[in-house]
Amino acid sequence: MDTTTRFFEEIDRRGYEPRLAKTAGTMRVDLQEGPHTTHWFLKIEHGRIAVSRENQEADTVIGTSPGLFEDIAAGREHGIAAILRGDMTVSGDARLLVQVERIFPGDPDARGPRRKFEREVR
Repeated sequence: MDTTTRFFEEIDRRGYEPRLAKTAGTMRVDLQEGPHTTHWFLKIEHGRIAVSRENQEADTVIGTSPGLFEDIAAGREHGIAAILRGDMTVSGDARLLVQVERIFPGDPDARGPRRKFEREVR
C-alpha cells in the first residue's frame, strides 16, 4: 500500500481530528497521471472526517501528480509550497486547504504532532 492510501485510510479510521474542530467543508484531491485521475474526497464536519474515493463536487479541489502528493503525505514536501511553485493547483475555497494542511505530516526531522503522524504511517 502506498503512502497516499495509508494517509487517507488513517484519517478515515480516526474519524475525528481535534485540530479541525472549527472546520467544516468538503475537499477533493485529484491525483492526475496522464489520462487517469484518482480521487480522494474528504467531508469535514467540525473535526469529524469521512474519506471516500468519490468524484463529487467539493468546496475545495486540489490537483497534483501522485508522486508529489506521495511526498506531501510522507512529510517530505509541503502543500502550500507546492501551490506557490505551481506544482499543485487549488480551486474553490483555498482557506479550507490551509486549515486541512494542519493534519499533514511536516518535516520528518521536526517534532510534535505532525512528526508523530509520519511515524505512525510507516
